[in-house]
Amino acid sequence: MSVYSMTGFGKGEAQGQNYSITTEIKTVNNRFKDFKFRMSSLFNSVELDLRSKLESEFRRGSFDISVTYKRTERAVTEFQVDSKKVEAYLSLMKPVFEKNNVPLQVSPTEFLRSDFYKDEDESKETELEPLVMASFEDAIKALKISRAGEGKKLVDKLLEHLAIYEACLAKIEAMKQEFPDMMKEKLTAKLNEKLKDIKIDESRFLQEVVYYLEKLEIDEEINRARIHVVKLKSVLKSSGEIGRQIDFLLQELGRETNTMGSKSAVPEISTNVVEMKVQLEKIREQALNLE
Repeated sequence: MSVYSMTGFGKGEAQGQNYSITTEIKTVNNRFKDFKFRMSSLFNSVELDLRSKLESEFRRGSFDISVTYKRTERAVTEFQVDSKKVEAYLSLMKPVFEKNNVPLQVSPTEFLRSDFYKDEDESKETELEPLVMASFEDAIKALKISRAGEGKKLVDKLLEHLAIYEACLAKIEAMKQEFPDMMKEKLTAKLNEKLKDIKIDESRFLQEVVYYLEKLEIDEEINRARIHVVKLKSVLKSSGEIGRQIDFLLQELGRETNTMGSKSAVPEISTNVVEMKVQLEKIREQALNLE
């Protein structure tokens, strides 16, 4: 089973003795299922069957379905003029012309108008219905292939964004090791600037640095973010309906990333946090198209 995008296109055709049917299905993303049919009222009797088929094959998406039909080449080339209609027309017009002493002159081409064509066979619907179902089946097969192909491309792109997020997270983890010394130097410089003539108690000062660092500790956030990244990779490499799972994991990653940013007093860490949030937003936007 593949990961499917909600964006896709499928086309199916079926041909009978007198008619050919073309079915086209276009789909885009939607939180639920939405079906819009554009077809002749001749097919009203099978619309519920078509809907049921879509319901069973797809989980989400907005579906635009077009079903059209036309006469086959063979049916078009057959002689379609109804001789009874021609005779009835002549019988009606002849007395009128004779009464007014006007000669009745008729060109054979006049009877090529659709008014003189044979009425369509009563078995028209009987022939069309199985053709609709056959073309619809082919369109669904083509649509699934299309959505699977788009889904694979989309997952590959999401993994690229996730790799950038991981790289930034690794940089933050590396900088975190230097964080205590950086904070000690920063606080010492600040205190020396403000309290030039006051001697600082080194042990007391170090206690304050430790206390301050504990408040800014981001080990837990980094660890939780890594766990969510591993889970997200697993989901992206799985199959079926993964869109909602991705949305949940992105919320969790966003929460951890925001906390890292709010605790950080180091410009380099903040820069990486911003990039991580950008990548998460890109994943969120593109994942909207996944089923």
